[in-house]
Amino acid sequence: MNINIAVQEIKNLLEKSIIEGGQQAKINLIRSQRPINLIHNTVKYELVKNGVNPDNIKPPLDQSKGELKLAGFMKQKNQDICVIPEDISPQKEELDFGPLYGKRDKYGKDFTEKILSINVRSQLSSLAKNFDTLYERTFAESLNLHLRCPKMVLGEVYMIPAYEYDTKKAKKKEIGFVKSTSSVAKYLKSFQAINNRRKTSKDEFKYEKVCLLVVDFTKEKPKIYDNDEELIKDGFLSENSSASIEDLSFDKLIPSLLKEYENRF
Repeated sequence: MNINIAVQEIKNLLEKSIIEGGQQAKINLIRSQRPINLIHNTVKYELVKNGVNPDNIKPPLDQSKGELKLAGFMKQKNQDICVIPEDISPQKEELDFGPLYGKRDKYGKDFTEKILSINVRSQLSSLAKNFDTLYERTFAESLNLHLRCPKMVLGEVYMIPAYEYDTKKAKKKEIGFVKSTSSVAKYLKSFQAINNRRKTSKDEFKYEKVCLLVVDFTKEKPKIYDNDEELIKDGFLSENSSASIEDLSFDKLIPSLLKEYENRF
């Protein structure tokens, strides 16, 4: 499994659902998690490709069940993908702080802090309408874990379409697209702002590495943008824009996270 195969399969699933069942079928498909689970699995295979022991990946390869529910400062939440450490064992801990007062953490702070966690999200429609809420959730996740575990290495993959599927056409069981020009630049700037956390004593809201996966599903073989020149050429960025995808590309995600993990631990 690689990222190109994953986005191709996502396109196939989305368009099959639209043709067979219209807009509601597309919504149901997205809610089923089948499309985004393809990205989950790709991330896991990239971890293995870069030397991670498959036995340390939770949930395991090709599985979606078995997420670890980790405790941060504000809440306990399932993490999409975790790489667990080999040199320390979980220790149950009674939590005596903040909103989690009285709860039990089955892993403990020391074990949790040495987990490498990567979450995967997507927004395939209404990019502009739902931006504020979704972005708040994104940096709240990193803030929650870093406040309790400041050395913890966190990654994020966020997929958006360069062109959204046209809702009106989908209702007629037809495939059509609407360009998301302004949203692409906004997403780039916003994810640049929470990328590349290097100091463990500050910037708790940031991730150690973020990938913004911008995909053009209009093409027979979906196109993944990984450089600014292509975004400028296709009209998604102006030539003098400070927004950039260069440091948010998928190929940099896992090597950067593993390097930062090695530096810290």
